[in-house]
Amino acid sequence: MLMAGKRLAVFSIREGKGGSIWVRAGSAFVNKDGSLNVLLDVLPLDGKLHVREAAEKREGPGVGGRYAGELGLDAAPVGGHS
Repeated sequence: MLMAGKRLAVFSIREGKGGSIWVRAGSAFVNKDGSLNVLLDVLPLDGKLHVREAAEKREGPGVGGRYAGELGLDAAPVGGHS
């Protein structure tokens, strides 16, 4: 349920050779009136965004990339700059 103060994760989902690649695009926060503030760190290439409740971050080795651990996903290699 979306309640005021709730933190959400924003993703861009790209289809790759090995399946879907989830790229963290930013965060969103629920306002008192139920509206959302969306803060993007990147812009999606296809103009589509996926918003879901943010999971607790897991710490330690073997998490699988910077944001993959939030969804329990393994990190997928993404082309481009590192």
